[in-house]
Amino acid sequence: MTNPATSGVELPELDLLKKFDVPAPRYTSYPTADRFNSALTAEDYERALSTRHEAEKPADLSLYVHVPFCQDVCFYCGCNKIVTRDHSRSAEYLDVLTQEADLIKAKLSGSHELAQLHFGGGTPTFLDNAELERLMTMLTSRFPLAQGGEFSIEVDPRTCPADKIKHLNQLGLNRMSLGVQDFNEPTQKAVNRIQPFDLVKDTMETARANGFESINMDLIYGLPKQTRETFAHTIDQVIELSPDRIALYHYAHLPNHFKAQRRILPADLPGTVEKVNIMFDAITRLTANGYRYIGMDHFAKETDELTLAQNEGTLQRNFQGYSTKAECDMVALGVSSISKVGGLYACNPRELPDYYEAIRAGHLATNRGYQLSDDDRLRHYVIMTVMCNFEIVKKDVEARFGINFDETFAYELERMRPYVKHDLVEVLDDRIVVLPKGKIFVRAVAMQFDRYLRESTRAGGYSRIA
Repeated sequence: MTNPATSGVELPELDLLKKFDVPAPRYTSYPTADRFNSALTAEDYERALSTRHEAEKPADLSLYVHVPFCQDVCFYCGCNKIVTRDHSRSAEYLDVLTQEADLIKAKLSGSHELAQLHFGGGTPTFLDNAELERLMTMLTSRFPLAQGGEFSIEVDPRTCPADKIKHLNQLGLNRMSLGVQDFNEPTQKAVNRIQPFDLVKDTMETARANGFESINMDLIYGLPKQTRETFAHTIDQVIELSPDRIALYHYAHLPNHFKAQRRILPADLPGTVEKVNIMFDAITRLTANGYRYIGMDHFAKETDELTLAQNEGTLQRNFQGYSTKAECDMVALGVSSISKVGGLYACNPRELPDYYEAIRAGHLATNRGYQLSDDDRLRHYVIMTVMCNFEIVKKDVEARFGINFDETFAYELERMRPYVKHDLVEVLDDRIVVLPKGKIFVRAVAMQFDRYLRESTRAGGYSRIA
């Protein structure tokens, strides 16, 4: 049987898209973060860290560091951020990060060597060269970088001149993700992010010249002042720059949730049909120019490690998106960061004062989280498998969890009927396959296995697929 991951993507008819365009989680975790609660404590997280070495096959270690500061606000942004130009605030933050890293190091059993390191934000490149060096020296003295690991940073080209790019690589970073969103100047003005094409081009060329192995580019469709024509020109420019990976996100206009979005005029947003056509045009152009539709907004070159991992059935998914590494234990530092160690999720507070208070008191800042049950582990595996491979092989699930697939998921198989009827999914005796026309809806397919959504009405709080 053809590997469904390699069989391309087909664009559904508009009426089919309307029928199946439902609010659905992005599944960077299962259960999703909105299910986490305060019943899980810092003591539970400490216990998971200290018993990590007891696993039958200890996982590699991944470290995420949240840097919340931005020099300016981008009106579309829904991230947890602090807009400032005052570096005394980042200096204070690095002091507390150091304390948190020491607390983690004291509790963490097993190998401290990092297979992955990722800086997210906010804007990690808000930090100047001295601050970046201080941060990396602090981290690597406690958690050394493994040979051949993936060490990445999210970059705003406006705050990352050539000397900083060179410095980042000298510090050990070898991958970057560029926030671009759109090259159309009226759109950039409407979202308060003026970022010329030549600036991004210079950033990419400098990164490649200084040893960065992989460059991702983030784009957003559905922004103000966007049209099919303007975004087609942006895609032309993206193809010219030839990033290794591309994330094409859907803009969700939620001004009641995100204050900065109130600066965006609803009248400037593209209509529903225009927005869908922008997405369809982008998928068509990218897949015709050497990029694989990895799944759920993500594209990678046919020679990229993500594509190769998907071909081999080893692609993973976590809070940073798709990953080539086998599922790691992920320790996360900083305000609002989320760790996953074994079957436990642990979240830090969203507000800086709460985070500071906990760490300065000498204990981990965990204020909510979740401990997976056996059923959660089963559904986590099934959901992440379909998100990464577009396929679930029943006997693999049965061997791993000691269940009868058809009996355990009888309800879910019944729920799959509309997807089968419209040739989005094929349900066979031995497997479930997301067909090329169904790949756009992979979140909705995965959602059928989410027990918590079955038992609540909370799905309306998630973004729509298109």
